[in-house]
This record gives sequence, C-alpha cells and structure tokens, in this order.
Amino acid sequence: MDGKVLPLTQAPDAIELRHLRAFVAVAEELNFGRAASRLYLSPPALSRQISTLERLVGCTLLIRSTHRVELTLAGQALLDCARKLLQQLDDGITATRSIGGELATRIAKYWAPVADFARIDVHLQDLRDATEALHAQFSPPPEVSVRSVNAGGVPSLLLGPQSPATVLYVHGGAFVTGSAFGYRPLAGALAVAADAGVLVPEFRLAPEHPFPAALEDVLVVYQWMLATGVPASQITVVGDSSGGSVTLSLLNTLKQQQMPMPGGAVLFSPGAIDPTCSTLRDQPGDGKSPPVSVAQLRQFIELYLAGHPADDPLVSPLHADLSGLPPLLVQVGTGDIVVQDAHRLVDHARAHGVDAQLELYPIDTHAFQIFWSFLPEAADALAQAGQFARDIRASAQSAAG
Repeated sequence: MDGKVLPLTQAPDAIELRHLRAFVAVAEELNFGRAASRLYLSPPALSRQISTLERLVGCTLLIRSTHRVELTLAGQALLDCARKLLQQLDDGITATRSIGGELATRIAKYWAPVADFARIDVHLQDLRDATEALHAQFSPPPEVSVRSVNAGGVPSLLLGPQSPATVLYVHGGAFVTGSAFGYRPLAGALAVAADAGVLVPEFRLAPEHPFPAALEDVLVVYQWMLATGVPASQITVVGDSSGGSVTLSLLNTLKQQQMPMPGGAVLFSPGAIDPTCSTLRDQPGDGKSPPVSVAQLRQFIELYLAGHPADDPLVSPLHADLSGLPPLLVQVGTGDIVVQDAHRLVDHARAHGVDAQLELYPIDTHAFQIFWSFLPEAADALAQAGQFARDIRASAQSAAG
C-alpha cells in the first residue's frame, strides 16, 4: 500500500512581518530594552508583538526572566528561517526600488536645493540655509532626548541618554555649512544604534573661522568629555564628509600631543582626505554625489585652509604617519566620488598598522547615512556604526575589569 504524506499545517495568515522583525530583534539582542530601541518601539509594545507571535505559532519562543532572555528550541528553529525571510524581502524591495529609481529620485530631490546654491555664485548664507532646510525635513527618533550642553565653552547638543556621552559626532558640510541643530536626526539615530549619548559640537565654520578653528573646538569638546569622567577608551568619534577630515585631524593632534586616544573612530563618506581633490571628478547631473562641483569643493577647502599648506599631515591624513591611531571604520557608497580616496585612506592606515575596516554600500549619493529614515543601506550602515561603538565601549569596560 502506498504511503501517504500528511500535509503540514500552514503558517497562520495573521502572522505579520512586524511580528517576525520584533522576534528577530529580541533574539539577536536577548534584551527587550535594546531591541525596542532598535525598532523604535516601546518595550511594552514589543512585548505584545512577541506574545502575539507566540500565540499564533502555538508555542513559546522566548523564555523571559527578570535577569535574562533565552531562546527556546522552537525559537532557535524559527530564528534562522525568519532571518532568511526578512533578508530576502529586504533585498527584493531594495532591488525593486533601485530599478524603479524611486530612492535615487527622492534623494536627488532632497539634495537639489543645496546643489542649486553650491553650483552658482550666490551668498554663502543661502547655501547654509539650504543645507539646514535639507536636514529639517527629517526628525530624530521620537525616544531620543535632546538638550544643550556647554562643553568647555563650545555650544553643543547631547542626544540620547542623559548619562555622559561616549560618542562625539563631528558634522560635515564642506567646512562651511552644517550645524549641531541640523544634524539632530542623524546623531539621534546613531544614539539609538549605539545605545549611547552622542555629543555634537557647534564648532566654528570657515571662512569666518579657518583652520584650525574647527579642530580646536572639537579638541576642547573631547577634553571636556574626558573631564566628565568618561574614559578615552570608551569614546568613539564619528565624522561625516568633511567632518571625517576633522576627525582625522583630531586623532593626529591627540597623537602629537600624547593625549589619550579614543577607543575608535567611524568615518561616513570621508571628504577632503586629499585636500587637492586630485582623484575627484564631477558626476553627470543625475543626482549623484556630492551636490557640489569639484571646483566648488576646492574653493570651500581653500576657504577652510586660508593659505595653510595642503600637505600638512594635520589636514591631509594621506601625508601623515597614522601609526598608533585607534581602530577605524570607514563607510562609503560605491558610486560616491570620494570612494577612491576612502580606499586610499584605508590602505594608508593599514600600511601603518591601524585596524581599518572599509564598508562599501551600493549607493551613489554622498553621506548617504543622512537618509537613514527611508534608505535601507543607510539604516544598515548606522546599525554597523552603532555596533562598532558598542563593541568599543564593551571592550574598554571589560579591560577595566
């Protein structure tokens, strides 16, 4: 007699993707608080989603106690499948949007006003206003608190937990634009990803305050963080675009002055690594990066340097001895015109014994992390940067005993 195969029970139709994303987050974090922050949910809301999923599948997936969270055997079985399912879905959506050009078009629209003012002879204040208007279209995650701080005389904003900040964020803007207030959305998202307070200084801008004004301000803020009792080894310095250049200037200054180094540094689409812009070429007018022309970028760098030698190791890390610098994480889009300089920087750092990682993302736009609220690659990049900062902090705490 032929055997019969009984059909397996199908997954309940009521299970939603949000249930699976909630489960994967808790399973990976093994902590409801961290998982809730990662998903921008309150812990009670997250707990309800997990309970609903367990009711729908008909078994316990997580064992909860006041001290720990553990996966059951059933939870372990579901985790791998859920991860694959969500990854396939995210990949499919990313590919579909890329083909349709939806995300590229959306990003180009955000950058367009900035590009209009950067490519013609207009007042610098108009460009600054356009840059602030770009950032104003986004908001920090709702659970992130924002308060002003006088950090050693430098006006700054502290985002995230009210405890001492362990992340120092140096904003971009080609040395002439940008503000701590404008960067609240990105810094706030980073605070959630890193589970840390993020301090964003309102450092002085060129041309009113050329080099080394920005570096001096950031150095003061870093020293202020140390004075609050935060160990240098627990601090991660993060900089985007020209802020990446200032971050490297800070690290080399600390080395020269034999001051305590931070535990690590993250560079988002680092710009002006080569102040001569020798490898940069303008992209066609298709919304690719950066929104300023190479000629305009050179002009901004000249305003920043104000006659200071472009080959000074403090402003050109490619001319610096980088030995002794802390671990570096460099993130850049494969279509960003600074990608070649990012490769040069990482190669140069590794040649001097620095633990330097390069993460490439299939994105054309410059400083793509700004668009974390709707761009999957940007959200992934922030998650990686946040984990890097967490690992730096955890390693330092473990070493301290």
